[in-house]
Amino acid sequence: MPKEKLKTIYVCTQCGETSPRWLGRCPSCGAWNTMTEDVVAEPAKASSGKAAAAPRVTGQTSLVPQKLKSISTTEEKSRIVTGISELDRVLGGGAVKGSLVLVGGAPGIGKSTLMLQICSQLCRFAKVLYVSGEESPHQLKMRAERLKVASGNLYVLSETCLGDVLECVSEEAPDILIVDSIQTLYNEELDSPAGSVSQVKDCTMTLMQLAKGQGITVFVIGHVNKEGSIAGPKVLEHMVDCVLYFEGDQHSNFRLVRAFKNRFGAVNELGVFAMTDHGLRGVTNPSAIFLSEYKSDIPGSSVLVTQEGTRPLLVEIQALVDATHPPAPRRPAPRGRLTRLALGVDSQRLAMLLAVLHRHAGVGCFDQDVFVNAVGGVKISEPAADLALLCAIYSSIRNKPLRRGLVVFGEVGLAGEIRPAPRGQERLREAAKLGFAKAVIPRANAPRTPVEGLEVIAVDRLSDALAAAVE
Repeated sequence: MPKEKLKTIYVCTQCGETSPRWLGRCPSCGAWNTMTEDVVAEPAKASSGKAAAAPRVTGQTSLVPQKLKSISTTEEKSRIVTGISELDRVLGGGAVKGSLVLVGGAPGIGKSTLMLQICSQLCRFAKVLYVSGEESPHQLKMRAERLKVASGNLYVLSETCLGDVLECVSEEAPDILIVDSIQTLYNEELDSPAGSVSQVKDCTMTLMQLAKGQGITVFVIGHVNKEGSIAGPKVLEHMVDCVLYFEGDQHSNFRLVRAFKNRFGAVNELGVFAMTDHGLRGVTNPSAIFLSEYKSDIPGSSVLVTQEGTRPLLVEIQALVDATHPPAPRRPAPRGRLTRLALGVDSQRLAMLLAVLHRHAGVGCFDQDVFVNAVGGVKISEPAADLALLCAIYSSIRNKPLRRGLVVFGEVGLAGEIRPAPRGQERLREAAKLGFAKAVIPRANAPRTPVEGLEVIAVDRLSDALAAAVE
């Protein structure tokens, strides 16, 4: 049998485009510096003009199409409740049978810990196989004892070869499969090393076929690169059914798990956990945590009622506006070198809002640095945070605190108008439940019936909102 010839190609980690030579910019998606080197075997020439048949999904018994209405399924039978309430919320009520879930996050943030805690809950009624390519069975046992993991029906395997893992799955027939991590798994039929673009893509495709064909729920841990995205090709996130990301500061005790993709639930759903000596513990009322150090008499601070998936969440927004300091003594600051730092919010949207603040409220920050922070490590992407950002900035500029017990939300347009936010009634009820007395909101979100204990101030323009918010 002739030896396979190897060749070097370059693969874009964003879209999977291949090139025989390195390119600074991907010709397909236009991303810069995303081409990575990979070694693959040249495909064998076909002996006939017929194309090779595509591999069938593992466990598939028929290629005959079915009528959609003839397929019977129920939510109770198709979902597996993990027993961890915050995780079930993010997954949309539990993991769907036969789904492939990708869990990503920075090193040491708690991915493996959460997976072991899932095992502790699921092994009570299901057979779970935990495959680790980074820890030995002895090390897994030590960590499981520290976390007090119930191991009655939990099986562990320390292996990185994909073929051996599939063989073990065939013999043990688990209901749940956990792979830690996808970057350590490799296929012997490929000549590229583990963690390369081709290996990650091939192993993920095989696990997806396994999940769909045999109805096994598969959780896959993925490491992140320095940019904060899953290491490997971007197409990896398109292949799986659900993508969960760990957020938050590693130096804090709190961890945030967000669903960036979910075919069976709400996107951007947020779960909040507290890291303890015995693992991750779900936080049922995260608003109280994010507001634990909030003081209403401090300038530059506002409370936003944001919507994370199906959950209303109260988050403190802090702003600091200070005079620009020259880079050197007796030297004026260069034109256009002002600092615009935003943590947890979009920096480009912040720049736009500062222009709106000057045009429609007469407040400029042309010679001042602006710093904005969403307390607690929360990343806010919805436009409804606009009004809270501007109220905090305006409060810092005027050095006056906002009204006591005030919450705000609403999108700010370029014309200075206040646009409505979705699920406004749920936001107001959450604010009233936590003891807030006043709310400045868009007029379109004004409730038809009064909210008990909450004074609602509906506004149309940015100038009216700022006047109503500041004492």
